[in-house]
Amino acid sequence: MEFSPFSEKQLRALNWWCPGSPDAERDAIICDGAVRSGKTLCLGISFVAWACGMFCGQSFALCGKTVRSLKRNLVTTLLPALAEAGFSCKFKVGENLIEIGYGKNRNRFYLFGGKDEGSAALIQGITLAGVFFDEAALMPRSFVEQALARCSVAGSKFWFNCNPESPNHWFYREWIQKAEEKNALLLHFTMEDNPSLSRAVRKRYKSLYSGVFYERFVLGKWVAAEGLVYPFMTDAMFCDVPAGEFDEYAVSCDYGTVNPCSAGLWGRKGGVWYRIDEYYYDSRRTGVQRTDEEHYAAIAAMCEGKKVSCIAVDPSAASFIEVIRRHGKFRVRKAENSVLNGIRQTAVALREGKIRICRCCTDAVREFGLYRWDEGRADDAPVKENDHAMDDIRYFVTTVLRPSAGIFAVAAPRERG
Repeated sequence: MEFSPFSEKQLRALNWWCPGSPDAERDAIICDGAVRSGKTLCLGISFVAWACGMFCGQSFALCGKTVRSLKRNLVTTLLPALAEAGFSCKFKVGENLIEIGYGKNRNRFYLFGGKDEGSAALIQGITLAGVFFDEAALMPRSFVEQALARCSVAGSKFWFNCNPESPNHWFYREWIQKAEEKNALLLHFTMEDNPSLSRAVRKRYKSLYSGVFYERFVLGKWVAAEGLVYPFMTDAMFCDVPAGEFDEYAVSCDYGTVNPCSAGLWGRKGGVWYRIDEYYYDSRRTGVQRTDEEHYAAIAAMCEGKKVSCIAVDPSAASFIEVIRRHGKFRVRKAENSVLNGIRQTAVALREGKIRICRCCTDAVREFGLYRWDEGRADDAPVKENDHAMDDIRYFVTTVLRPSAGIFAVAAPRERG
């Protein structure tokens, strides 16, 4: 693995705990700021170097929103970097445990996922000498505080890495704003703090985001979500249906009975997915509710003559999913339904041109002009109206365009004598 020279801020994150450092007496470090700013890997290296330099035979925790995301975001790059630096690493995948040693010192690093309030129970009972939180702002407060409470070994420290969220977020209020009170070193990163990023790559990332996501992921600001969710979706962003045949077809559906039912027919051509047709039924508009079978028949008619690879459906629509399965004509997939992450992925897919919305999808075009953030809420959430085509488009992006990886593999380096 090749490294570019570290920036001044990265070096401070790497060395803050070292004896003689002006920050050595701090109890914690918080690195927040822009995406791709080089904070995750250098903080991970620093954490392991500190643990193996100061302790032997102790337990530590590496925490992410999920164990899978932690492996993807941190572990897959951290282990090769440590091996290159002379650390010995043995990854016991089935136990979510990494044994890491340097010189005579060897310690245990357990992997934990903190995705919801119930996750706090997973970390109870263990005694830790330190904990690392990757994307701390994505974890519930109960999990973070339970992990911190497990750090009872003398000399233990806390390590936080995150991208900004809402200024009403608990982590911003309790740690970012109270860093000095908690004796924590706060380092704010921008893309310019990552020397490995070329000017062209920085420019590309800046072009991918707009609105609140630009301010958070590019500028690294803790700002509130307000205004349109997709402010860049002007008339020029919509297109006509391309002529000719498509390589593949798929459908995404946000199911509703009282609320509108929205389904989009997608066709892939030249590596781009186009939303070429839609079924949108609003019972309030017509005054008549439709049954699951009637919704199915309308979607099947929209797909007539086309070989559809799958239908991605709102996972809560159990009865409708069962209707699709019973007919046996289409493969049905329960859609990934993480709203905020799905909106971010959809915005990037639209900006990159990986998906295009055709003008004939009039209800989708209409909703893009109305879909807004709920400014009355403390957390980030869109207003629950004019969001049905928006939801089915999000389901397509997270489930068909960018499905979750189901396999993870890592090679554990040999121990060095």
